[in-house]
Amino acid sequence: MGEAHRRITDYLNRFSDAVSSQDVASLKQLLSFSSNSPSLLSLADSLNVFQDANRLIKQSDNYSPFADITVPLFRSLQHYRTGNLVDAYLAFEKSANAFIQEFRNWESAWALEALYVIAYEIRVLAERADRELASNGKSPEKLKAAGSFLMKVFGVLALGTVHLCRSVIRSIETARIFDFEEFPKRDKVTYMYYTGRLEVFNENFPAADQKLSYALINCNPRSEANIRSVSAVLIVVLSQYSNIVQALRRGDLRLLRHALEEHEDHCNQNNEFFPPFKRFLRSGVYLVLEKLELQVYQRLFKKIYIIQKQKDPSKAHQMKLDVIVKALKWLEMDMDVDEVECIVAILIHKNLVKGYFAHKSKVVVLSKQDPFPKLNGKPVNS
Repeated sequence: MGEAHRRITDYLNRFSDAVSSQDVASLKQLLSFSSNSPSLLSLADSLNVFQDANRLIKQSDNYSPFADITVPLFRSLQHYRTGNLVDAYLAFEKSANAFIQEFRNWESAWALEALYVIAYEIRVLAERADRELASNGKSPEKLKAAGSFLMKVFGVLALGTVHLCRSVIRSIETARIFDFEEFPKRDKVTYMYYTGRLEVFNENFPAADQKLSYALINCNPRSEANIRSVSAVLIVVLSQYSNIVQALRRGDLRLLRHALEEHEDHCNQNNEFFPPFKRFLRSGVYLVLEKLELQVYQRLFKKIYIIQKQKDPSKAHQMKLDVIVKALKWLEMDMDVDEVECIVAILIHKNLVKGYFAHKSKVVVLSKQDPFPKLNGKPVNS
């Protein structure tokens, strides 16, 4: 009994220490059931000997903050050790959901790798539980539930930073064990909405259109707020904002900035909101509108290039920075040569302009072949 008690408290101390010190490597080991590590198997045997682990956890100031995670986790480990895989899955799912709740409360994503381990373990347990159900003549359904849990993981990360979303999306979309169409409709709509928003942010508009259209078509018709949210992002076509579209077509920076300032002012006024753009702001599309500025610069420089080519084709690929400065001043954009050089450098870096600088002569030497590459639905390089 004493040895079993020691093993249980040792695990709980390691769990508590891993969380308090944000030691994700240790936390991952404590959650890896499928590794069949000797320490976890010994813990499972100890739990079957010492039957008072729940009270031990709930009465301790060190252990009780994580009781919602560790109590069902212990129960799952006991079932796993005895080969009762369906109950092991159910208990682990309860522990995993509690872990997600804690993950939301932590200030940083330090435990992200531990969350990946939980997602992996719940899939493994689901597969084994389904085999147990099938062997007993019952319908295998735990793998589908594990898929819904993965969607939950994505939903948690979608509320945070963009870079966290990409790895989860990659895991979901490369997995071959889940049939997307078998998920509940609400999960599919949520997933397509958030991934569609991410595609908008990455300026991959064809994919964004496909995903957001799916979300809009399949959204519950009674959920008016959700429909408005999807529509707000989908209307990135900007049909309601002809001035922004015209600015992009003409390479007119003045028109673009006036348009953005006008819509931003509408959103900042307490008494005169412009509802459609307010929805754009809420759904994060305003950031995309700001990113259009680089493409407007590209169109402007292309217009200067075409004019030069008409005047003197032999020197069309040599664009003086002074000429760009004058064009910007005509558009009421007051910039000096150094600022223009910086903008051109960004355009070259992002593959919106092909060329290089001749610094001594303050000239941009453009490529003679396709100096202004077309995006063709591809995102701007970041």
